[in-house]
Amino acid sequence: KLHSDLDKGVGTVKYTLSGDGAGTVFTIDETTGDIHAIRSLDREEKPFYTLRAQAVDVDTKKPLEPESEFIIKVQDINDNEPKFLDGPYVASVPEMSPVGAYVLQVKATDADDPTYGNSARVVYSILQGQPYFSIDPKTGVIRTALPNMDREVKEQYQVLIQAKDMGGQLGGLAGTTTVNITLTDVNDNPPRFPKSIFHLKVPESSHVGSAIGRIRAVDPDFGKNAEIEYNIVPGDGGNLFDITTDEYTQEGVIKLKKPLDFETKKAYTFKVEASNLHLDHRFHSVGPFKDTATVKINVLDMDEPPVFSKPMYTMEVYEDTPVGTIIGAVTAQDLDAGSSSVRYFIDWKNDVDSYFTIDATEGTIATNDLLDRESTAQYNFSIIASKVSNPLLTSKVNVIINVLDVNEFPPEISVPYETSVCENAKPGQVIQTITAADKDLSPAGQRFSFKLSSEASNKPNFTVHDYRNNTAGIETRRNGYSRRQQELYFLPVVIEDSSYPVQSSTNTLTIRVCRCDSDGTIQSCNVEAIFLPVGLSTGALIAILLCIVILLVIVVLYVALRRQKKKDTLMTSKEDIRDNVIHYDDEGGGEEDTQAFDIGALRNPKVIEDNKMRRDIKPDTLRFPRHRPPAEDNTDIRDFINQRLQENDVDPSAPPYDSLATYAYEGNGSVAESLSSIDSLTTEADQDYDYLSDWGPRFKILAEMFGEEESYNPDKVT
Repeated sequence: KLHSDLDKGVGTVKYTLSGDGAGTVFTIDETTGDIHAIRSLDREEKPFYTLRAQAVDVDTKKPLEPESEFIIKVQDINDNEPKFLDGPYVASVPEMSPVGAYVLQVKATDADDPTYGNSARVVYSILQGQPYFSIDPKTGVIRTALPNMDREVKEQYQVLIQAKDMGGQLGGLAGTTTVNITLTDVNDNPPRFPKSIFHLKVPESSHVGSAIGRIRAVDPDFGKNAEIEYNIVPGDGGNLFDITTDEYTQEGVIKLKKPLDFETKKAYTFKVEASNLHLDHRFHSVGPFKDTATVKINVLDMDEPPVFSKPMYTMEVYEDTPVGTIIGAVTAQDLDAGSSSVRYFIDWKNDVDSYFTIDATEGTIATNDLLDRESTAQYNFSIIASKVSNPLLTSKVNVIINVLDVNEFPPEISVPYETSVCENAKPGQVIQTITAADKDLSPAGQRFSFKLSSEASNKPNFTVHDYRNNTAGIETRRNGYSRRQQELYFLPVVIEDSSYPVQSSTNTLTIRVCRCDSDGTIQSCNVEAIFLPVGLSTGALIAILLCIVILLVIVVLYVALRRQKKKDTLMTSKEDIRDNVIHYDDEGGGEEDTQAFDIGALRNPKVIEDNKMRRDIKPDTLRFPRHRPPAEDNTDIRDFINQRLQENDVDPSAPPYDSLATYAYEGNGSVAESLSSIDSLTTEADQDYDYLSDWGPRFKILAEMFGEEESYNPDKVT
């Protein structure tokens, strides 16, 4: 309730409220100042509210007093039960743990005010799970309550925990949670065989390394505590078998170490021990963590293939042995109780096997063809033996036949030698060491002997020195050799072997005479080198030849340049000629040669086509030429000159004097000079060409042509 001292109770004062929850949670009577809660309050939602109140004048709306602030605190009541926020819980504890072993701590939370009363004081208790576990009522720690709890008896436990407020008093609120507790395994149980004797039956045909049976010891523990190791106790029959552990099933797998034979031994007995790999020292007092069982194995008789007396057969035979000769035999037996006969045959794989045959009943091997050690020194094939009673049961053995050598080939020089001797060689000098080879397979201790043939023994050039170790040396017997006299020597050497019968051959060595220096180093063995000057080597000759070739190339280049330069000079001089100049490389036969070239090439077609103005010149004073030998009549030249004269005579633009037209380049000039008339008359009728006859034989034809035309047509001037 709010009240102002200025309030006289006559209704002149109005009360207002503002702040947290004003108008929504709390309201005020404007006349009396009473404050009321208009809805339920929850301390856990909001424990207090801060409000502001003020008294104002009803008429003027002005504050009568300053605004005052106050706090409304919500008082707690026990309206919230304890809650396990982390539940349900999962925990584990090793089996066989002592009483009071820690398992887990639980915690419950109460939302009530812990500072007001006992609403938030929680007490823990077990509603389900006794007598195996206990809980501390204040801390909530769960511990074991019974000793030696065995996982193999019961592994899972579910414990119901209660938390109650008000200190556990009557009327308090309570909450519960579940704790699932698992007993973890420890190695507290040894492995045990379910029975003391295991019986196994094994066929005698079982392969070595194969599994022939399984036994199992039982361990109630779990995981690595249940891992078992099996071992065969040393004793009777244990050396033929081995045992390993299957890591998935923990079974003992018995395997065969050696082959079984029913005819040799029909049963085996041995003991197997099973023990844990991971022991717990806390349980040693319980007893040994291992167990033993007996294993009895009965061998079953099986129909087996024949067995050869040897794992491999080796035989020998001389080459060229007659066909059908027996060289050895193989033997196989049926070891089963009802012994059966055996048949033999060769396992054909290639044509090599056809060199031998085998007797199907006796197993004797004989040659089927002539053998040659030099072609094939060893034969390797297989013999198969099968039972008559069951041909499908077979066994195989390898047979190696070595072909022995018969001395049929003579020894020869092992490699072709290139032997040389210096011209300055001294007597007794070794110029070559030779060895021999024999196609026959030489037995141990065989020796080769070397000597000169009888026809070469009397020659004083070379000799053979046998070193008695299958080698020999070629020695000189003269003091110096001359290539000019004889370049090649042929030395016959006789080589014999020591086998029976003795074989020998004559081998010819070619010895070449060479030029050497003072140290015996060969310098030249060529025939051409004999005629070369002393001191002039092949390299020097090559250098001289190169110099000669270079000089010849220089001379050829110089001549070519000179000719090119001369040609360029001639072309330059020809560029000054004003009319067209026809160049050709045919020298021709002079003025009398009228067939050397086409006279039409001297014409200037450009002047004819363009009809350009002539480049006229005034003729000089006529000079009489020297007499020349008469030229042959040529109608082509005459027609050409007549045509050009007609063109000039009928040209209206021509001056009153004749024109000089340059038709071709004649070199440095002609002794006849210009053919044009000098000091021509105004009319062609006044022309007189009698002077052409005075110019000599070269102008004879020209004089005749003009003379004939004048007599034929006197009105026309030529």
